Amino acid sequence: MQIRLVSSFGGKLAATLSKTGLAAAGLALALTGAPVAAQDSVANYPERTISWIVPFPPGGAMDAIARVLSENMSKELGQSIVVENKSGAGGNIGANHVVKAKPDGYTIMIAANGMAVNPFLYSHLTYDPIKDFAPISLLAAVPNILVTQADRTDVNSLQDVIRQVKEEPGKYTYASAGVGTSIHLAGALFTYTGGLDMLHVPYKGSGPAVADLMGGQVDYMFDSITSAKPHIESGKLKALAVTTKTRSSTLPDLPTVAESGLEGYELTPWFATFAPAGTPPEIIAKLNSAMLKAMDTDRVKEIFATIGAEYIGSSPEELASYLAAETEKWGKIIEATGISVE
Repeated sequence: MQIRLVSSFGGKLAATLSKTGLAAAGLALALTGAPVAAQDSVANYPERTISWIVPFPPGGAMDAIARVLSENMSKELGQSIVVENKSGAGGNIGANHVVKAKPDGYTIMIAANGMAVNPFLYSHLTYDPIKDFAPISLLAAVPNILVTQADRTDVNSLQDVIRQVKEEPGKYTYASAGVGTSIHLAGALFTYTGGLDMLHVPYKGSGPAVADLMGGQVDYMFDSITSAKPHIESGKLKALAVTTKTRSSTLPDLPTVAESGLEGYELTPWFATFAPAGTPPEIIAKLNSAMLKAMDTDRVKEIFATIGAEYIGSSPEELASYLAAETEKWGKIIEATGISVE
């Protein structure tokens, strides 16, 4: 952000000032003018293109949410929003990029559960998810679903899974899109809450994990509803339960894990937006307002329904409280389960 100072001093005053006086006057102008210019910059925000960082590859729910929201927010804010995918290291590469950006509202990020989980998975994390980011808004939740092969006749409910695993501990497997992903955490929370012994099989992404699940190389997966739903509808996968506290509006007949018999179980894969810490509150408020208005449009509601996303929306303060609670919750679970990426 460039601040330009304009002096309106008349020639008579300039003629009477010595070199020392000119220097002092220049310093005074810098000190008094900068805040005014900064205030004008905040008031006129945005004045140029906004960069929206997606810390994962294109094609997933996170990417879809950012792109459809950016289209509608651009209209509201009067400036373009460019989505950039900076993937790698469980979202840490994208997060590091945002942390280093100027806190001027021109770099924002969409993030997921990793903001609450990564501090406990990576011992050398170079940022603090709570201290180094300014919350903007919760966006949506995209439930995970416990699925297995559709042609299995021995499993038709969550209770069937629990019964089998208890009868033969260590025999059954669950796949994930990688260590620390919400798909992995859903399985880890399932075994932790139910006192079950299952083998976790991590893959490099949801695609190969689903392929092996359908091929029978692994037994179960807590896949995202976004990627699981087409296979459920085509008859290749069987849905057993949803991980969220309440049922999904996309698959309303599918029971939750908790109501299926594992009381207290809940995993809500959430998505939210953040800016670098120090971003002016007035700018955060503008971004928050634009996001909430965008999520109320027919186009965004249509895309959300397609990918199985449940609208949340929040104030920056509510997101800050939610992140703190999620961080405390997952810190305890990760310590108890011994999950690690290193």
